[in-house]
Amino acid sequence: MLKTSHCKFAVFAFIFLLAGCGTNPVTHKREFQLIPESQEISMGEQNYIPARQQQGGDYVIDPELTAYVQSVGNKLAAVADRQLPYEFVVLNDSVPNAWAMPGGKIAFNRGLLYELNSEAELAAVLGHEIVHAAARHGAKQMESGMLLQGAVLAASLAAQKNQYGGLIVGGAQLSSQLITTKFNRDEESQADLYGMRYMKKAGYDPTAAVTLQETFVRLSKDRHSNFFEGLFASHPPSEERVAANKATLAELGAGGEWGKEIYAKKVRKLKSTEAAYKAYDEGKQALTKGDVNQADALARQAIKAEPREARFQELLGDVALKQNRNQEALDYYQRAIDMQPDYFRPYLQKGVVLNNLGRHAEAEPLLKRSNELLPTANSFYLLGNIAEGRGDVDSALQYYEVASGSDSDIGKSSTARLQRLGMGRNPAKYLQSVAQADNNGNVFAVVYNPTDVAVANVYVRVVHFDAASRQPNGQTDSLLVASRLEPKQTSQLQLAGTRVSTPAELELYQVIIEKAELAK
Repeated sequence: MLKTSHCKFAVFAFIFLLAGCGTNPVTHKREFQLIPESQEISMGEQNYIPARQQQGGDYVIDPELTAYVQSVGNKLAAVADRQLPYEFVVLNDSVPNAWAMPGGKIAFNRGLLYELNSEAELAAVLGHEIVHAAARHGAKQMESGMLLQGAVLAASLAAQKNQYGGLIVGGAQLSSQLITTKFNRDEESQADLYGMRYMKKAGYDPTAAVTLQETFVRLSKDRHSNFFEGLFASHPPSEERVAANKATLAELGAGGEWGKEIYAKKVRKLKSTEAAYKAYDEGKQALTKGDVNQADALARQAIKAEPREARFQELLGDVALKQNRNQEALDYYQRAIDMQPDYFRPYLQKGVVLNNLGRHAEAEPLLKRSNELLPTANSFYLLGNIAEGRGDVDSALQYYEVASGSDSDIGKSSTARLQRLGMGRNPAKYLQSVAQADNNGNVFAVVYNPTDVAVANVYVRVVHFDAASRQPNGQTDSLLVASRLEPKQTSQLQLAGTRVSTPAELELYQVIIEKAELAK
């Protein structure tokens, strides 16, 4: 039986030496805090745009509506217990939802605006989200995750794997985590309580928070409601929350602005196009099911009702691409880019079409622009293909490395390309090696191939270290461990005349992979 020399792991609990306590700026209670305010703000700033890109981008065809939502948010932020660089945007997403990031970055989906009936109800949702940011709820969720993983440095957060959307890669994966955070019951209760207090201070009737929560409870009884895709997934309504809000209302007292007329006026344009977006959403579903004719008809119906919307042009591009009408697809994607140049997907789709047509030089800048807005495995994989095709292996390896971070078919394809290109250059990055000993103390050089590609002519060098100085005091010549090593297979070579008596002696041997090549 072989004994492994380099497979001992230890768990260290040094977090409390680096962490500190602080006072929650909303509840004024002492609490454990790992993430300072400067880092909260930085995380929000870095992830706000990628998060918005994931959900349809900003809603841009009615700037007055966005300005209105921002004005209501600013009124509430002005009376909040914590001053942050608050920002408010309306997202072009039909799912009824709203979310807050650390640092005060808040988003409100177009789909939720359809469901409200007054400015006070809008203030109830915005006040709730402001509290999540002000009371550090997102930061505390991340701190809990850091503790569970034994991680201390903030840099580790950006490296966490999060497969929201499947194809998002790099630092943008953190943005997915931030907008899908589920807060605990205490945090939801705090957001309700202090949100209502902010409403009262800003001049709104907190009764709206009660009636809105009652509406949400009623809607939650319909298990097919699209609220379950959005708001209810992270903010589940309940009779307990209604009762708590009623108790808070009794404390604060009813009275204040409702703003039903002004709200109706501000959302009039939006509601007049609700049918257009419904047709668009149904068109996307039809295309997913392979019904291109229905998707085309619904897209054109949406455009007739609202010709300014870039997403509708994009859907026509997807239909044309599905039917191999490449030039039409290019035209539609370009129209979408012209209408809204700060949204990633039409750049990506146009790049895909151009790449399929072999027009790589034209595709490359579009794919790069797409990644600037939202890094995806698709773009990085295609950029890797383009770089590889022109012989720029270094760039190709970098692109495939990023794309391989996606837990998707594209990510797996990127990993395979990465392994094939990189194996000959740096086999030690892909193969695993270790010194092992059998029950008689005979030492072996062992190599394991964890990749999906077969390799050949695997050579290693075994280094021996001095027990006292831990410096190398001898090494072998190059040794051929395997002439061929299949995926997920292990090969070993006994080191002639080399024996050990204890595990400590075995620890002094290190097996270094010197070279290997792809098997033919």
